[in-house]
Amino acid sequence: MEGVLKTKALLTIASCLLASAFVVNQAGAEMLLAGEHEATVKAIPGVVAGGAQWELVWSSDLTADGIVGSPDGGLLFAQEQSNTVKKLDKNGREWVVVKNADGPGAVSLDKEGRLYAVQRTCTDPGLHEPSCPELTKVSILLPTPKRLADSFADGSTLGRVNDVIADGKGGAYFTSFPGAYYASAAGKVMVVEDKDIHSNGIMLNRDGKVLYVTNNTSVLAFDVKSDGSTSNRREFASLGGDNGADGMAIDSEGRLYVTAAGGIHVYSRDGKQLGIIGTKRRPISLAFSGPDKKTLYAASMGAVGPNGKAFVTPEGVRNTSMTVYKITMEAQGFLGRPK
Repeated sequence: MEGVLKTKALLTIASCLLASAFVVNQAGAEMLLAGEHEATVKAIPGVVAGGAQWELVWSSDLTADGIVGSPDGGLLFAQEQSNTVKKLDKNGREWVVVKNADGPGAVSLDKEGRLYAVQRTCTDPGLHEPSCPELTKVSILLPTPKRLADSFADGSTLGRVNDVIADGKGGAYFTSFPGAYYASAAGKVMVVEDKDIHSNGIMLNRDGKVLYVTNNTSVLAFDVKSDGSTSNRREFASLGGDNGADGMAIDSEGRLYVTAAGGIHVYSRDGKQLGIIGTKRRPISLAFSGPDKKTLYAASMGAVGPNGKAFVTPEGVRNTSMTVYKITMEAQGFLGRPK
């Protein structure tokens, strides 16, 4: 109950701050919250209109990571520190969808409505656990819980799992630094790539036949075979000097959206960069949702505390505060999931 009250209080504060965030001063410049920077959104034809504005919808001293749009226009996100998966509806109201979720780091939905997660258990370095005997894993959380995998074929652990994308066949691709892997519906784990890679985000194209994996300053692509294995590693796109490539999303036209230090990079189906959508904070995860699937949500690092200043955690503890923003798009998200 204490955690729920705390979250509600933070949301109330965020709402008040939001109301003041868009007050225009005499010079006509938008007032920014602590930790934010000006986000100039330039037009990308068919993607986003020039001058589109980001709206703050959620803020907390805890995470909102590995986000995914829900069919009803809401947003699901993993919150490792509270061991829950939470949901924001289209009006920004929040509630817990899965309790005791074993430190979820990211979530994904498939076409059957199954909710997948990578579970980091007690491996959060901010917890300062002397040891963590519980294995990290890749699981289905809803509607029927099922553990897909908690170790590689040689018996070694999956490590601190990071991101996940369901394949629509009962399995899921996931990342665990530094590599990318596949857990089949039968629980078999296959290596996508674990050499010369700095993985983080992972995404499938619309028909599930191409797998994208971020590689710090670029995005790699792999062909997906019928058994879930992959081949033909290649560089799909370069971030042009930007770094920290993280979460990804696709739209109904097959364009790929990639979060990084400099904002959200947008690429055509053939890897041509179409532009960068500026953001107020560094985005690490994104998803299309909303009633018409034309709202892009970006979960970003940092948040404002009750005193109007940036959240600061105690020394030695990770600063996990995050803010979720949304922006109206011309592009429509793809929520069909691979078939």
